[in-house]
Amino acid sequence: MSVSPECGIDGPALREQEAEALVEGICFKTGPPRSVGVEVEWLVHRERAPHDLVGREELAAAHADLRTLPLRSGLSFEPGGQVELSSRPAPSLGACVSEVSADLAAVRTALRGHGLTLAGMGVDPRLPPRRFLREPRYDAMEACLDRTGPAGRTLMCTSASVQVCLDAGREEPGVMGFTRRWWLAHHLGAVLVAAFANSPMQEGRATGWLSTRQLKWTELDPGRAGAPSLAHDPRRAWVRRVLDAPVMCVRRDGPWEVPDGVSFREWTRSRTMRPPTHADLDYHISTLFPPVRPRGHLELRMIDAQPGDDGWIVPLAVVTALFDDPEAAAIANRAVTPLAERAAGAPAPHNPLWTGAARRGLADPGLRRAAVTCFAAALDALPRLGVSTGVLDTVAAYTERYVRRGRCPADDVLDREAAAPL
Repeated sequence: MSVSPECGIDGPALREQEAEALVEGICFKTGPPRSVGVEVEWLVHRERAPHDLVGREELAAAHADLRTLPLRSGLSFEPGGQVELSSRPAPSLGACVSEVSADLAAVRTALRGHGLTLAGMGVDPRLPPRRFLREPRYDAMEACLDRTGPAGRTLMCTSASVQVCLDAGREEPGVMGFTRRWWLAHHLGAVLVAAFANSPMQEGRATGWLSTRQLKWTELDPGRAGAPSLAHDPRRAWVRRVLDAPVMCVRRDGPWEVPDGVSFREWTRSRTMRPPTHADLDYHISTLFPPVRPRGHLELRMIDAQPGDDGWIVPLAVVTALFDDPEAAAIANRAVTPLAERAAGAPAPHNPLWTGAARRGLADPGLRRAAVTCFAAALDALPRLGVSTGVLDTVAAYTERYVRRGRCPADDVLDREAAAPL
């Protein structure tokens, strides 16, 4: 749940109309889909005592060592000390997997020297939220999100995800067109929530949801964590969402101001706060957390972190195949069309389709049918995308273990918990 690093606040004042034009110009940069990227977040646990808190000094020392690694991916840290790797835009799925895999191996080796390990879970099943990073932007984020309850601290400090980043698509219509890809992302997204749910517990108790991480997003202000309406042109809908969303903070020397209920549009008209700048607009967009965020490309943000060393590869491969292979994209569009009616009436993730996916996973018959079809289409498409046999085998094993059986990793967590001795 990171936000962009602090940047300068100097610059000319930004008028409302200028802000609208900037958002419309940068959110969907269209063209043939060519690049793929991934942002992989991990919880950091003790290797031999995963239920024990990692001390602040231990975590700081580990972070310092990680910063010295010659990584090709971007390295950052979340407020609770989680580790995130952000790949460079890659020319192919195989190149993305190869580069991030090498960087993850280096990170794991460095952490092992501190007795620590990476844990792939959507929400920490045992440990309570504890903020490690003390910076003005996270102080402001905590103060802002606390207004809607404790969900924000959970997402800041004890959650992790796999975020897949793909080009927005072509300007013209069709399955490769940006309008269709935008629509697909918001309906396939529920299938991805269900198939990759991996957070059924929090602070030692089952929550009743297979993706507690997704539940927490629904508990935030919809203006910050919800999708825009799909009934309108994507560009205009996103412009309205950005300008009408509440401002999280106003950056300044010393503690940052945290206004209450002031939209960015109102900020451009305000005479009580300093005028916003282009940099403020960029920062504001980074503090919005919809399940699909357009940043020139599309960020699919709804997938829980996955277990195992290579679990993150499966959602990356499946999503890339279903978006960038025309045949698989057409199949995915048809497969999720019957789900669209359940998504009507409220934007994701607050509609019945998405909440059902987060609560029940693939036990939902409609989501299971769509998932089986989509994973089969992805498996057929991956050889056409030139992936290695190893990637193909990893996706096939996941499909067999979970999707075809109507299960997800959260079911394994609950099974282990039920079998544990009292």
